[in-house]
Amino acid sequence: MKKRYNDYNSYLRALFGSRVHKITVDAGFSCPNRDGKLSTGGCIYCNAQGSGTGAFDKGFSITRQLERGSKRVASRYHTDKFIAYFQAFSNTYGPIERLKAVYDEALRFKGVVGLAVGTRPDCVDDAILELFESYAKKHLVWLEYGLQSTHDETLALINRGHDRACFERSVQMAKGRGINICAHVILGLPGETRKMMLETADFIAGLGIDGVKIHLLYVIKNTPLHKLYETGRFQCLEKHEYAGLVGDFLERLPHSMVIQRITGDPHPDELVAPLWSLEKKSVIDLIHQILDTRDTFQGRLYRK
Repeated sequence: MKKRYNDYNSYLRALFGSRVHKITVDAGFSCPNRDGKLSTGGCIYCNAQGSGTGAFDKGFSITRQLERGSKRVASRYHTDKFIAYFQAFSNTYGPIERLKAVYDEALRFKGVVGLAVGTRPDCVDDAILELFESYAKKHLVWLEYGLQSTHDETLALINRGHDRACFERSVQMAKGRGINICAHVILGLPGETRKMMLETADFIAGLGIDGVKIHLLYVIKNTPLHKLYETGRFQCLEKHEYAGLVGDFLERLPHSMVIQRITGDPHPDELVAPLWSLEKKSVIDLIHQILDTRDTFQGRLYRK
């Protein structure tokens, strides 16, 4: 059954004629919000590994990680096409020579048809974007900027270390280079109302970017957010509330925008709350059900 939004798997299948699967790669990068350049604590929700696997610190090269990942993915999903996904921390935060070395190594791996690189909007410059532009001539390239919210007061509260204007500049710098831009946003951030979250949707919709990842804010052990949760100063969204907000969010985005994610993937061993966030399929099914019940779809409320 056709989805009511422009989902990532369908986009890749239309582009390559078959299934394409991401393989997560940890290149051992840091983050200016961790190493002292901006802060040492990171964003209030971020775990110690920056959502990475820790594979690099365990001695696994980029090639070895892709070997392991491709075997697992190929046997489960019957595909021989992969995207190397640099996920942990800020994957453009380093000397250009090192960036080129790790990206080149990934692109040399058999079956890798593209790169997806997660980073911060304050960790790109013209030299880095020129490198991605060169890759985009032969490969699919997605540059994923963490925005989280369009509201500067929220960004300050979560210790993000950049503002909305920084995100806007990074998007404009990347345009016209053949690079696909994806924005990461989080629903349920401390102090944010439904109106504020939908203002983030409207802001993203007007930027002319190519994709979005919608995340749920969940509480991870031993983070500043964990302390807020324990003291009652932060409450998580309820399951149905979150699913409804995702539906509201999608309605405001242009249908051409690729929806790469509509919920998160917390690790069970480090999750504090909400426990329902571990029920990924159930959450996605509920979002689909809400869209069906409303008889609505991505872009229904989008206005240029």
